[in-house]
Amino acid sequence: MATRMKEKAQRVEQLREKRPHATAKHVRIAPDKVRIVLALIRGRSVSEAMAILQATPKAASEQVFKVLNSAAANAEHNNGLSVDDLYVAEAYADQGPTLKRYQPVSKGRAHHILKRTSHITVILDTKEDN
Repeated sequence: MATRMKEKAQRVEQLREKRPHATAKHVRIAPDKVRIVLALIRGRSVSEAMAILQATPKAASEQVFKVLNSAAANAEHNNGLSVDDLYVAEAYADQGPTLKRYQPVSKGRAHHILKRTSHITVILDTKEDN
């Protein structure tokens, strides 16, 4: 049984993401709104993406900026990479758990209100691999 556990650990290590990345979970913004902002920075250099996010008047841009900044810091600290050589290789927003609320309306009825959450992931890569 121990050998199978070692094999599984080796497989997990091989499949694990080697590129610098960062994830923010349970962000209280709908994934559709976050995807609009992520489309603006996908494929851009980190410095250019940060400038775009600071100038974007969307609510999700602040959260995406934090995730991008964290991914850049992870690349610098964990992998020893320079931020100038990095670009946004992948950026996606998955749906997190939905908070279900009710709005009372006339005649004793209720309307559903779905407060959606997002899991935002940004993966960076070096320009030489491009």
